[in-house]
Amino acid sequence: MSFEELGLRAELIKAVKTKGYIEPTPIQIRVIPAILNGQDILARAQTGTGKTDAFALPIVEILARGKAHRRHPRALVLTPTRELALQVGESIKAYARRVSLRCTVVYGGVNVNPQIDRLKRGVDILVATPGRLLDLAAFNRDVKLSKIEFLVFDEADRMLDLGFSDEISQILELVPQDRRTMLFSATYTRQIRDLADKMLKTPEQIEVTPNTTVAESIVQKVHLVEKSNKRELLIHLITRSDWRQVLVFTRTKHGANKLAERLAQVKISAAALHGNKSQSFRTRTLQEFKNGEIRILVATDVAARGLDITGLPHVVNYDMPSVAEDYVHRIGRTGRAGIQGVAVSLVSKEEKVFLKSVESLLEQKIPVETVKGYTVDSAVPSFVLLRPDSPISEQRADKGLKEIVSKRNASKKSSKPGLKIRSKPGSKIGAKPSQKPGQKTESKFRPGKSSKQGRPRGKK
Repeated sequence: MSFEELGLRAELIKAVKTKGYIEPTPIQIRVIPAILNGQDILARAQTGTGKTDAFALPIVEILARGKAHRRHPRALVLTPTRELALQVGESIKAYARRVSLRCTVVYGGVNVNPQIDRLKRGVDILVATPGRLLDLAAFNRDVKLSKIEFLVFDEADRMLDLGFSDEISQILELVPQDRRTMLFSATYTRQIRDLADKMLKTPEQIEVTPNTTVAESIVQKVHLVEKSNKRELLIHLITRSDWRQVLVFTRTKHGANKLAERLAQVKISAAALHGNKSQSFRTRTLQEFKNGEIRILVATDVAARGLDITGLPHVVNYDMPSVAEDYVHRIGRTGRAGIQGVAVSLVSKEEKVFLKSVESLLEQKIPVETVKGYTVDSAVPSFVLLRPDSPISEQRADKGLKEIVSKRNASKKSSKPGLKIRSKPGSKIGAKPSQKPGQKTESKFRPGKSSKQGRPRGKK
């Protein structure tokens, strides 16, 4: 099926082709006609399936047929994060400008005044995060939701995960009952089904890509590595293969900052992206990453939600996600639009349980690859005499070397604070084994030190 067969006007078809799309994706084939026919939508779809255009194109088509209300929005799209809001806004604007419709995006973390100024000039389609939308609706007369004809929830499951249940309820009270509603979610949890029952009227239920599916264009691989060796392995992978654009996922904000700093220390341009960064920083950093000015982007799951980076070649799970579904979302940042991508996971022994959950979800084993000298199942380089906790290294190491290391470790344990050293009766603490009590010894001292420092203790 072609875009021409979906019932869209020539201006929108031209805009689609300008983006480089030749034919609609499976979800677009089903969603676009359903919206044009006046139905509510309940769709299960992953990112990267073309779902944004699936609702953007028919909404723009329908709004272009009617009369504008000059100032107040007729369509509202809610997203869980700022990055996703900006991405959705860019897609809609590309179509809206072709038919003289206005679209704007509002989100928190930035000065609200420029957003208010844009709303005063009038808007047809509003893309928003829930918190900022309620702020504008509560304290400004510039946002009235009483004229909303279309209400879209994009990535509704993530919205609920982030605790926006109360905000969603408040927004539903502000929009008209007589409206068209579309709900898109990657998973069908009980919360999602309850929300759908509350909002939707005899919806068209569409499920094109189940949440356990990974695109065939993504090459997956696992490296089993000690937790303490992850950074060095990542640096080795980047430099050895000359990776030019890599999205790296960490579990925490602190971990993202620390890893980005370490990469910068070895002359690899990197930046961290997470919720503690200002919106202006996040927007600028993301653009620099897309332009190739930043080589490595280290991000947490929340910050990376909805990122759409054309032709991204590599994704790395520096920390394995504790939720298996998040693995599918993470690696879905690469391998988009049929372009091959590589997803690498660095798995420590503590994270093997997470790897097992992912493989159970995908119903497949992810290939394990060794990297000589870095992964725990690889041969140890000859210059490494003994690597702790490496069975191969301990097997190869000289017996004498292992005894030295063992004695040193035992010595460290015995010298812990608070440990009392017992001396034999009649002996003085600090005396050498061959030294009799009261016997003078020859003092040794370094040049530049007082001779008093080198004077032995005991009787004069």
